[in-house]
Amino acid sequence: MTNAAESASGEPQSASGEPQSASGEPQSASGEPQSASGEPQSATRETQGATGEAQSASGEASSAGGERQSAPAEARERHAELAELIEEANWRYYVLDSPTVSDAEYDGWMREIRALEDAYPDLRTPDSPTQKVGAQISTDFAPVTHLTRMESLDNAFNDADLAAWQARAERLIEADPGPYLCELKIDGLAVALVYEKGRLVRGATRGDGRTGEDVTPNIRTLADVPHRLRGDDVPDLLEVRGEVFLPVEGFKKLNEQLMDAGKPPFANPRNSAAGSLRQKDPRVTAQRPLRMIVHGVGKWEGDGPLPATQSAVYERLREFGLPVSDRYKVVKSLDEIREFIAYYDEHRHDPEYEIDGVVVKIDRIAVQRQLGSTSRAPRWAIAFKYPPEEVTTKLLDIQVGVGRTGRVTPFGVMKPVTVAGSTVERATLHNAAEVARKGVLIGDTVVLRKAGDVIPEIVGPVVELRQGNEREFVMPTHCPECGTELAREREGDADLRCPNARSCPAQLRERVYFAAGRNAFDIEGLGYVAATALTQPLPPQEPPLRTEADLFDLTIEKMLPIRTVVRDPDTGLPKTDPETGEPKVVALFATVSGEPSKNAELILQQLQEKKDQPLWRVLVALSIRHVGPPTARALAAEFRSIDAIANASEEELAAVEGIGPRVAATIKEWFAVDWHQEIIEKWRAAGVRMADESPEDEGPRPLEGLTFVVTGTLSDFSRDEASEAISARGGKVTSSVSKKTSFLVVGDNPGSKYDKAVKAGVPILNEEGFHVLLDKGPDAARAVALTPEE
Repeated sequence: MTNAAESASGEPQSASGEPQSASGEPQSASGEPQSASGEPQSATRETQGATGEAQSASGEASSAGGERQSAPAEARERHAELAELIEEANWRYYVLDSPTVSDAEYDGWMREIRALEDAYPDLRTPDSPTQKVGAQISTDFAPVTHLTRMESLDNAFNDADLAAWQARAERLIEADPGPYLCELKIDGLAVALVYEKGRLVRGATRGDGRTGEDVTPNIRTLADVPHRLRGDDVPDLLEVRGEVFLPVEGFKKLNEQLMDAGKPPFANPRNSAAGSLRQKDPRVTAQRPLRMIVHGVGKWEGDGPLPATQSAVYERLREFGLPVSDRYKVVKSLDEIREFIAYYDEHRHDPEYEIDGVVVKIDRIAVQRQLGSTSRAPRWAIAFKYPPEEVTTKLLDIQVGVGRTGRVTPFGVMKPVTVAGSTVERATLHNAAEVARKGVLIGDTVVLRKAGDVIPEIVGPVVELRQGNEREFVMPTHCPECGTELAREREGDADLRCPNARSCPAQLRERVYFAAGRNAFDIEGLGYVAATALTQPLPPQEPPLRTEADLFDLTIEKMLPIRTVVRDPDTGLPKTDPETGEPKVVALFATVSGEPSKNAELILQQLQEKKDQPLWRVLVALSIRHVGPPTARALAAEFRSIDAIANASEEELAAVEGIGPRVAATIKEWFAVDWHQEIIEKWRAAGVRMADESPEDEGPRPLEGLTFVVTGTLSDFSRDEASEAISARGGKVTSSVSKKTSFLVVGDNPGSKYDKAVKAGVPILNEEGFHVLLDKGPDAARAVALTPEE
């Protein structure tokens, strides 16, 4: 009897946070895997594949003179058994760096499998261990189709939303839909695992719900994930869904390692889990303490029937050896659901992982099937989302930092406190007017939260806890880094700026860091500490970068002697050694023996490789005020070259959609500065691409003439990746919705842009519709665009 348990999918929790880039995130601190096995303990394994090929040829030749004999069942069974043993041994040796068999035993298996293939050449297939070199294991992220669609969940943000969901389910089946299963909504990365006859054959990311990315080699590095299920009665085919996550403690340690090596830290545990799982080299993934919890079934086929309830499914999966949470509860009523939600709102930090809500599912599988799904989400489950977590802490001081465009920003220095999964001790206060508006004083107890669970934000003071010794913040009159008198760029501006753009060390440091960032040249290895080292080395070394114009002229000789103070990427202030209290100093580009560090070699390699970035990335890297990725894409699409942009009039610039007179004036002002022209010319001389191909050389442009806005959090793309996909097909991406907008692409939590699009009658594409747009074009996308009531 076959059971297809599509309705028990425990559909993945909706994704949050951004991605960010194509890899999702930084690699190991050095840019190389930390625990790679290094030199092989035995040369035997390194040469097995090549030797196998040689013997393959001889085996073919020896049987050429007569009729080939097909392998009997016993030989096939032994060959399959040996192949599996050898593949597992290779995996543990090359990827996990933890061999479990001796070289002699491994060599014996190889001799036996070769003998079988010599006797029966039809067993010698391309995927045989004799035809592969064991060390060549990598993840290719090939697209794979899920056995059943991985749906998103509808969200409830308050008790009324929750009650409306329960009432709708009761109305649809004309009966009480309970009992209900309540479980924690893990803030991780949704994946699907496929087992055939108990053996793990595939792990894939959620993607757009229908198609994901194959990450099987990386999934196999997770200690929680069994390669074989336990028991004799496992389904013939089983697809399970779950969340891959990084425990909070593991997240903290990983960020410490990254920052010590000059790499940008991850913003939150979810981003770190996504970046760790999406590594080309599974050895890097194996170093990260990733975990997984299974929360549903997509497919269940075999002799044994699917259990009748979601909770019974979980216990059956646990018996198979799959990781199932202990923190779920089956309840009978809406009041008990409310109690579960309230308990974990008060105890968010009890689990070892970050949570952002509670998922409520109707427990009976029969009722799940009866209710079914909408076009995007099951009717039998809902995600109750918690509001941003708020904590209180002491505001110790208010200091100021200087950004890449000279803006001087006050920030609060607080007693360290944990909020939304990470320790926070600094938070921006934007400008002096914002400090006054919030009414915070130095010495206050303040309420802190993370906006979008990412950016620390001081909400305001707890006035009743004031002691009388608090003091007001006074905005400085001179730049704290170069001493130049601060000024407002225009009358009425809220922000004060340092006008010393060329020589202010803080502005140069921030511009170099920004130019290397993911939205610009995307130079791996050139993080905040590296940018500091290259612009502000400790005496007596001279800075290799006197302006960003020197970026592509870096050499290893200029980098080796550099020592620098580690600075906080949020504030630019020096970090201190917790034991000595002295500034933390590192020699970032040289090993103890004086050889170039891996990070130095990586930076130089990346600088060569990234010279061919598209024009819009070069424009972003120039740090022109108001020219972020959307504006840069619009300029690149309209003018095609840096020279055309430089020579365009203000009127021509302002006519580009999404730019307008103020931004056009800023662009013209930037190109009129002599040392800005020097940056362009030095980059050009170094081989940086300053023009995009003409449209006729680019291939099909099905989105030409269309304008898009991307908002919310997509699970399969960062916003930049989505925008690049649109631009590559000829479309324009702008930052605001208007009647001229052709489509709004929305992810989770889209905000006000969604409301504006509804009012303006702009077609709205969810992520599934966005894939239709990219694959089939705008006409097909219009057919699946959402209507406001959806």
